[in-house]
Amino acid sequence: MTLIKSISGIRGTIGGRTGDTLNPLDIVKFTTAYAMFIPRKTGKIVVGRDGRISGPMVRDVVCGTLVGMGFDVIDIGYATTPTTELAVRMSGADGGIIITASHNPRQWNALKLLNSEGEFLTAADGQKVLELAEKEDFCYAEVDKLGKVIVDNSFDERHIQSVLDLKLVDTDAIHKARLTVCVDSINSVGGIILPKLLERLGVGYKFLNEQVTGDFAHNPEPLEKNLQGIMDEMKTGKYDLGIVVDPDVDRLAFICEDGKMFGEEYTLVSVADYVLSQTPGNTVSNLSSTRALRDVTQKRGGQYTAAAVGEVNVTTKMKEVNAVIGGEGNGGVIYPESHYGRDALVGIALFLTSLAKKGCKVSELRKQFPDYQIAKNRIDLTPDTDVDAILVKVKEMYANDPTAQVNDIDGVKIDFPDRWVHLRKSNTEPIIRVYSEAATMEAADEIGKKLMQVVYDMQ
Repeated sequence: MTLIKSISGIRGTIGGRTGDTLNPLDIVKFTTAYAMFIPRKTGKIVVGRDGRISGPMVRDVVCGTLVGMGFDVIDIGYATTPTTELAVRMSGADGGIIITASHNPRQWNALKLLNSEGEFLTAADGQKVLELAEKEDFCYAEVDKLGKVIVDNSFDERHIQSVLDLKLVDTDAIHKARLTVCVDSINSVGGIILPKLLERLGVGYKFLNEQVTGDFAHNPEPLEKNLQGIMDEMKTGKYDLGIVVDPDVDRLAFICEDGKMFGEEYTLVSVADYVLSQTPGNTVSNLSSTRALRDVTQKRGGQYTAAAVGEVNVTTKMKEVNAVIGGEGNGGVIYPESHYGRDALVGIALFLTSLAKKGCKVSELRKQFPDYQIAKNRIDLTPDTDVDAILVKVKEMYANDPTAQVNDIDGVKIDFPDRWVHLRKSNTEPIIRVYSEAATMEAADEIGKKLMQVVYDMQ
């Protein structure tokens, strides 16, 4: 079964039987439920999509359904997730639907649902949409009350301008630094908007996998094991920085000038350190993110807080603690001065500003932060896997360990003085994620695989 309904939206593989995959009938059902749920004020919904092969089909079904529910659709075409989020606010729409499966492979697609603030629905609101979908008690608009589709291609430029207008983005400093970058935009919408951003910043560039075909040149998750092409290109010595985004451009990874990974976890750490140096305050990341953010936050006089995994969980916690910056260790930067959403464009502009002002190499910048190693493992679920029983077993293993702090707000995280391990069911794939961090990769991998064996023994 590859239809996943979670805090990250409705996603699944294309094709197959209804109820088990993301197909036209299920797309109609969930879109209708969303249209029934969302408070109607202006009667407008924004729809944007990434470059996936199935994008036109999903868009046509989504737009047709919304029109049939009496909404006017603002179709912004190819668009990043953060562009779509901003478009909702900028257009005064009642909500938005982003057609993207983020880092998932080419056969996947998804509906990410936004409220009128351009932010993801809360878990409670998402559950209401699911309940409406399951009831299938739908009523569509009469012929004189049908909506219409309005095509608006202005939002890439408006998004870029909003980034350039941020107080902590120093365009003059970036121009003067005369930087050159190599970008892997993985055959999706990053290949459209990022050249425009870099040109406005005065940065020279070369793109890999720039054509928006949706036929991804490699696994689209921006992890080191998937990025050998750009890492090899960086080793030619022609570039100051390597930039990698996922298909919907809300995740961001950097590569040093020598072809070595900056570290996906350190995208947020480095950007946050720059922001905190200018505007001291609090930070938030999720439970599966590196301790390095906690360290740099405390060094700058702020307070760090961990949230459950999922962008809406992070943004909710950020609002509670009045965080000046936050995000997720998967390369997601959330900067409230722009908006409450992961935004690779904001991350790129802030990082380039920091790099330009410091006048150092990217590898030298990386050495300025605490050095932790994080192991990211996964276990494929079977239909018989009892995730709840596994989590109970893990908690029992460490219940009497005086050195361990057990956190179960999202799966189970075991915190030790010198390391941690976090086991949780994914919101976006039929897997269990096992993340672990320590001073060395060997130590991180060791504790991660110890818990993985517990899962294998119970399957």
